[in-house]
Amino acid sequence: MTNDKTYQPFEGIKRISEMWERQINGLLYMVSDNNEFVKLLKSGTDGHARYLELLRKRQELVAGVMNLPTKKDVANVAKLSIQAEEKMDILEEQIWNLQDSLGTVNKGNVEMFQEMVNVVKQMKDDFQQIELNHANELSDVQVELRELKQNLSQLSEIKSELEQMKNLFQEEKLKNKDLELAVAGTTES
Repeated sequence: MTNDKTYQPFEGIKRISEMWERQINGLLYMVSDNNEFVKLLKSGTDGHARYLELLRKRQELVAGVMNLPTKKDVANVAKLSIQAEEKMDILEEQIWNLQDSLGTVNKGNVEMFQEMVNVVKQMKDDFQQIELNHANELSDVQVELRELKQNLSQLSEIKSELEQMKNLFQEEKLKNKDLELAVAGTTES
């Protein structure tokens, strides 16, 4: 049998990159182990930092003159927009809480108004019942007044009859007296 090996290009690249990595790591270790190189690197990074700071200040100056936003301006705007979003979230939550509490208050108000309507209806029914009772009492009083009027008219009739009878009796009495006088006068003579 034959050994069929296929060519793998990535395998070769992997071996070469591992070899370069070991060599570069060794070089970096040797260089970083040297104090003079570290001092030189430190002074270079310090100079670079000063140069970047000077460049940043000049960019801000030029951007201010040309009325262009800088990275700092964009960062401030982003920070402000984040703060605004947070505040809007807080306000939205407060609005939801207010809506919930208003819903509860409205529910309580509806219940209170319903109770007031029931009380007013009850008072109206009671008032109508009182008016009905008052009307019944008034009609009873009117009936009693009619009866009293009838009784009064009967009494008036009885009184007038009694007056007539009294007058008749008085007339009879006078006639009897006259008769007695006449009889007494005839007996005396």
